[in-house]
Amino acid sequence: MKDANALDMLALALVIIGGLNWGLVGLLNLDLVQLLLGSIPILAQIVYIVVGLAALYMVYFAVKK
Repeated sequence: MKDANALDMLALALVIIGGLNWGLVGLLNLDLVQLLLGSIPILAQIVYIVVGLAALYMVYFAVKK
């Protein structure tokens, strides 16, 4: 990823964060997004959507390269 731009790096960071969150959900039944943003449901939903979009972008990035 030496020629990655800022969008590539942001998408990668979001996918890593999302993956770590899912790992915590699977191992400890602990959803950090809900823990941190559960009192603001629309914001939690936005975070999930943005992480999902980042994953789709990473699929595109992987196919493009």
